Amino acid sequence: MMEMLQFEYMRIGLVMAVLIGLTAPAIGTFVVQRRLALLGDGIGHVALTGIGLGLLTGSSPILGALAVSVLGALAIELLRARSRSGADVALALLFYGGLAGGVVLTGRSGAGTASLQSYLFGSITSVTAADLYVIAGLAAAVLLVVALFGRELFLLSQDEELARAAGLPVRFLSALVAVTAAVTVVIAMRAIGLLLVSALMVVPVAAAQQFARSFRGTMLAAMAAGVLSAVAGLAGSYQYDLPPGPSIVLLALAVFAVAVAAGGPLRRRRTAAARARAAEPEVMKS
Repeated sequence: MMEMLQFEYMRIGLVMAVLIGLTAPAIGTFVVQRRLALLGDGIGHVALTGIGLGLLTGSSPILGALAVSVLGALAIELLRARSRSGADVALALLFYGGLAGGVVLTGRSGAGTASLQSYLFGSITSVTAADLYVIAGLAAAVLLVVALFGRELFLLSQDEELARAAGLPVRFLSALVAVTAAVTVVIAMRAIGLLLVSALMVVPVAAAQQFARSFRGTMLAAMAAGVLSAVAGLAGSYQYDLPPGPSIVLLALAVFAVAVAAGGPLRRRRTAAARARAAEPEVMKS
């Protein structure tokens, strides 16, 4: 671990790993609860069009991906709100149109397939200190949204109709979740890759759900699992000369497998304890 910190790009990568490990599961908890687990994939594909535009115009690919991702996320939410099947249709459009548009625009920019693959599957070594400042600012914005609107987003995620009856601005909050997810995709794309970023929004949350008792507990456990997977995956990729993005995702899947194996017995013990407590009054009465 200490050996890899001798290199500046690995120090930058470590900071990125922590930021991604915190932000992706934080917003992913709301996304999973709303049954929009594929939202990150759809946004990841449309972000490729923004990258292509950035490369073609000579501007920042990160800012291009951010602008197009936010617009794509809002389009998803608009279609989802109008019909039940709208979300599926919107995701399909983003998958195919975003990927095709990104490939065409990247090709026209002359960047080549190597540059395209670095965004699709991640490339820690290509991240500069200037990129890190932008990514850190975006990560802070995501965590601030979660901190300020956590209760409202929780109610929205549990029951949209109940949130509307409580007088909450459902459309605004739904759009806020989508936009925050888009920002998270842009944060993680340089390290994990657009094709894999959704995994870190979903897998740590699924792992946390195996043993956490509350929504807050699920989020905190998912963030801990995300940081562990990102940092350990980065260290493992350096140690064994592996691509960092896939290494991080595979480690997150390993954490999920362990959580599933340990969560079953834990839930059974909790159920048995709850039944024992419920039976105590009957025993005392007799």
